[in-house]
Amino acid sequence: MYEHYWQQVGEKTTVVIRGWQHMSYFSDVSNICWFLEPELAEEIARVHRVVGNAVTEGRHIIVGTGSSQLFLAALFALSPRDGPEPVSVVSQAPFYSSYPSMTDCLKSGLYKWAGDAQSYSKEGPYIELVTSPNNPDGNVRRSVVNRSEGTLVHDLAYYWPQYTPISSPADHELMLFTVSKSTGHAGMRIGWALVKDQEVARRMIKFIELNTIGVSKDSQLRAAKVLKAVSDSSEHGGTWEGVESFFKFSYRVMAERWKLLREAVNSSRIFSLPEFPPAHCNFLNRVFEPQPAFAWLKCERDIDDCESFLRGHKILARGGKHFGVSPKYVRVSMLDRDNNFNLFVKRLSTIHL
Repeated sequence: MYEHYWQQVGEKTTVVIRGWQHMSYFSDVSNICWFLEPELAEEIARVHRVVGNAVTEGRHIIVGTGSSQLFLAALFALSPRDGPEPVSVVSQAPFYSSYPSMTDCLKSGLYKWAGDAQSYSKEGPYIELVTSPNNPDGNVRRSVVNRSEGTLVHDLAYYWPQYTPISSPADHELMLFTVSKSTGHAGMRIGWALVKDQEVARRMIKFIELNTIGVSKDSQLRAAKVLKAVSDSSEHGGTWEGVESFFKFSYRVMAERWKLLREAVNSSRIFSLPEFPPAHCNFLNRVFEPQPAFAWLKCERDIDDCESFLRGHKILARGGKHFGVSPKYVRVSMLDRDNNFNLFVKRLSTIHL
């Protein structure tokens, strides 16, 4: 979806890296995160300041190969080292479909997946994953277990103004973000964590050191350039050197796509979508309903397997069973190219029973 915008921006986000540049493992040895490029650190702090969606003061910024690596680094850092058994990792269903497989893929002795946080009742330490806005259903989330022995990881990949109203800066112990959802640059494989506790930050950094000996400098410098363009366009208001500001463009496209999808769903009478309460966005200075990156579509009537039903109509979606809930639900991306999204809406609107 974002490809068209970055084509309009053109050369302003071009990065030239010569063959002799950035050859060392090290970026800034004075920083606790010694492989974090100073330019990227500066632009991460700046974009959060401009948007007002996260507190960066008093936080350690840790860069990772996508927020996926940072998620695993957080589990490593937060797991008790002297526990009699692996610490339980939970998240409220429907949860991000990769949480279970990522948690258990190495069969770690430190942590293990324990399912839906709403039904979790085991005593002792635990790690709760709070994704807000939530992937897949778009709802604003808070922790649900709420016991003294627990620690929280807040995955805020979608807490940006094209997806949801920014009501206040997020202020949590450990927060995860990624360029893939904020700017569309999934292929850069760059994410970052904002971490309050220094020892937790050190352990996360140690995990990344052991896992990949740092993070690609080339990707970091490209991410810095893109985030700079986002902030520059936002600070210039409506337009920036003849180009619409990034968040106004992305908000507008998401609003139009959700309008088209709701019209198609309402005309079919076979499907339903979540309803979201409107709220005021401090950044855009307007009231709007959340317009998530994914549509959490439910098949009504006697359709029990929505994924298979849609596949029969040439629509690919991810079924609810992957997210810990009923197969009557599916997750559909709202971020594809215009041609694919329009084809999806067209096919959906022609389905009748």
